[in-house]
Amino acid sequence: MEKQIISKLTKNFEDYAYEEDGLEFWFARNLQLLLGHSKWENFFKVVEKAKESCKNAGFDILDHFPEVRKKVKLGSEAVREVEDIMI
Repeated sequence: MEKQIISKLTKNFEDYAYEEDGLEFWFARNLQLLLGHSKWENFFKVVEKAKESCKNAGFDILDHFPEVRKKVKLGSEAVREVEDIMI
């Protein structure tokens, strides 16, 4: 992969990173878009496989994939809660 493409992808991931209490994380719904998945249902399956790998490696899934609810704006400016995962 070209160095320029890698730099752009790295910047995109860093732009979507959050930090809270000294921990850096990403919301799965944001990663879904960055990784080119158009449907949450399909990307959720990918996250479930990652959780299984985490568990098989001996790590606590809740330490690496806590489920959260967050509010998002709809096109009509209404707000609703959706499920998400902090990664």
